Amino acid sequence: MADLEHAEFLYELWDANWDDGPLGNYRILSHPITKKTAKRIYFAYCTGRTGFVDRQRIEADGEVYHGYTMRRLHLAPPEIPGRPKKPSLPELRKAMADAHPDRGGSDGAFIAARRQYEAAKAQQPAPSPPPA
Repeated sequence: MADLEHAEFLYELWDANWDDGPLGNYRILSHPITKKTAKRIYFAYCTGRTGFVDRQRIEADGEVYHGYTMRRLHLAPPEIPGRPKKPSLPELRKAMADAHPDRGGSDGAFIAARRQYEAAKAQQPAPSPPPA
């Protein structure tokens, strides 16, 4: 259970580039707690507007979904998600081979894996010619 007595802020993971998809520019926003009651925790948004969350729920889980912000508010600063690593060509080649119908895969899975492999291969820089 989280320690509410020492919590001075509720934290929100905010994506500054939310319209760029899941690989955004994340920041952690701190909303100061203004009042605590037995049932609610009141806080101020960065804009100055006030809001509240269910104290029992956030105390039990450490986070709660807040409808106004449409984000999760946390008692402790959340971790900023890392960007997923792009698979290498050998990894994509292996996934393509594993998805082959002769190895128990399906036609659709193999076609999708091959498209992904070929797209990644096309993005690779062309090899430089050997020195003369």
